[in-house]
Amino acid sequence: MGRYLPAKVQEMGREIRVFMPKFCDVNDRKHQLHEVIRLSGMNLIVNNCDRQLIIKVGSIPSARMQVYFIDNEEYVIDGNSLLNGKKQPLPDTDERLLFFGRGTLEAVRKLAWQPHLINYAGWLTAMIPFYLRRINKENAFFSGTKMVITLVDDGFNGPIGGDLERKMKTDNATAKDLRLYGETNYLGLMKAAITYSQGVIIGSPNAHPELVAFAKENKRNVLDYIEDRDEFYARINKFYDSIVGISKFES
Repeated sequence: MGRYLPAKVQEMGREIRVFMPKFCDVNDRKHQLHEVIRLSGMNLIVNNCDRQLIIKVGSIPSARMQVYFIDNEEYVIDGNSLLNGKKQPLPDTDERLLFFGRGTLEAVRKLAWQPHLINYAGWLTAMIPFYLRRINKENAFFSGTKMVITLVDDGFNGPIGGDLERKMKTDNATAKDLRLYGETNYLGLMKAAITYSQGVIIGSPNAHPELVAFAKENKRNVLDYIEDRDEFYARINKFYDSIVGISKFES
């Protein structure tokens, strides 16, 4: 979906930007990635340490689509490095969530591109709602931006470890933020993200049923999964319109 959904909705007339972590199996030379100097260079403080935000960009010529990569030497990620052999997160996973969540939104701000809607997918993006709300308290850049989460089949076992509450407090987390992100297992993180989102897309037939039920019980706008890809993407495009049309940013 990360490859074909943005391309499809772009063909339907939307202006899109795609952001993802710089996984180490994405080869810079092969894909002709280059650092975006005007966007890079900011230091993000994670767990009282400065972490350099590096932003690279590459293109998919066949789709006329650019992809921005959020990178940092301390948080290198390969395809399986976030989980051990028992599908348990590695010790610094909480810091990676904080860095990539905030780093993505800071990159968007530096682009001076105010999105009507952010569609994020998977548990690695679970801190995006927290940071978007925090940034809104400091300035109005994301005022009115709606959030849609896509649920996929990416569960893990156990909590993410670390001391997420303490690290969120250094980023001005409210009591409500800390309460929602209090459970740092897969279901807890995703339920927090759902709570702060206006829409939920069921992106896989194997999405966790408890999360699907949670979204519907909490009266989120939910788009159910269908097998036909073209029809599914067309429905998602209409779903975006219904979410952007919601007039009040949820508190």
